[in-house]
Amino acid sequence: MNYQEESLKLHRELKGKLEIKTKVKVCDRQSLSLAYTPGVAQPCLEIQKNPELSYELTGRWNTVAVVTDGTAVLGLGDIGPEAGMPVMEGKCVLFKEFGNVDAIPLCIRSKDVDEIVNTVALLAGSFGGVNLEDISAPRCFEVERKLKERCDIPVFHDDQHGTAIVVLAAIKNALKLAGKRIEDAKIVVNGAGSAGIAIAKLLLDAGAVNLILCDRFGAIHRGAEGMNSEQALMSERTNPHGESGKLADVMKGADVFIGVSAPKIVTAEMIRSMAEKSIVFAMANPVPEIMPEDAKAAGAFVVGSGRSDFANQINNVLAFPGIFRGALDSRASEITRYMMLKAADAIASLVTDSELSREYVIPAAFDPRVHGAVASAVSAAAHDCGVARK
Repeated sequence: MNYQEESLKLHRELKGKLEIKTKVKVCDRQSLSLAYTPGVAQPCLEIQKNPELSYELTGRWNTVAVVTDGTAVLGLGDIGPEAGMPVMEGKCVLFKEFGNVDAIPLCIRSKDVDEIVNTVALLAGSFGGVNLEDISAPRCFEVERKLKERCDIPVFHDDQHGTAIVVLAAIKNALKLAGKRIEDAKIVVNGAGSAGIAIAKLLLDAGAVNLILCDRFGAIHRGAEGMNSEQALMSERTNPHGESGKLADVMKGADVFIGVSAPKIVTAEMIRSMAEKSIVFAMANPVPEIMPEDAKAAGAFVVGSGRSDFANQINNVLAFPGIFRGALDSRASEITRYMMLKAADAIASLVTDSELSREYVIPAAFDPRVHGAVASAVSAAAHDCGVARK
């Protein structure tokens, strides 16, 4: 199938992948008076007295805003908010299909951090959560930070945290299969944008110690030139032995390679230089840093990618629907690091010890157990860390 041509045909026929359907029928005076005036005045007055009742008397309890400025859409880059709309609609479809969450795309015509933040913050009373999507780094970090300061609902950047959660789940199982511990493993993360930095942070939270973050110039370390503010902060938390050089240099002896960077930049020789029972998650899409079959041929023990046509697909859809389902069900005020760690544990736990193999370290994207397990874990974690309001 030519997916590009068929997708264009589908979008032209449907004229958008979303529609609004009502839960009530307005077919006579009585039903009109209940759904609208004069009856609707009463729920309005109740919410005026207690705004928290907006979660009980409107659809806010199950509605998420999917927000982008169109600056980092898929692998297409800065294509603008209107051009990003098909992707945002697609994200909303996944929210509904996998988490039964109603999601609405908001494509903002601004690249100014404060304008984006102000727009979303002013609309926050209509939503139960905010999912940031396809906003370029390093602005995405600032947008998320400022929105969390201004909003009393969860703000979650899926490109960062959704990716990190699924990677951590897969790493936990792959290391278990290899007989290694995250505390002892040398981990190299290539790509120091939003996804790479978020992956590094969550792995550190999970116990990683010897983690090296690389950008296109090589290893990030204290005093390295050309770092942005987020990379500079990470240089203080990573690369404890101060390794320098290109990616090929720091991959020597590594137990784990995680790629969220560019196609075909890892060679068979680089894989062979890694430690025994190496783990390679090459997730550049659609062409990974090294093709899975080439990584295996070079000796990699466990191989994963972002593609659905190979084993061990690292796919955000395993995380974000259940995360928001759990956050909405508990009416969480935020999504904490603890909640993310518990989400990763929930995903990893679905692969039992008897099932765990080199070809199966992470559940499949369509595994029906995933989203309920994640939602339950996230809701429980929200209560554990005191951010649940229900």
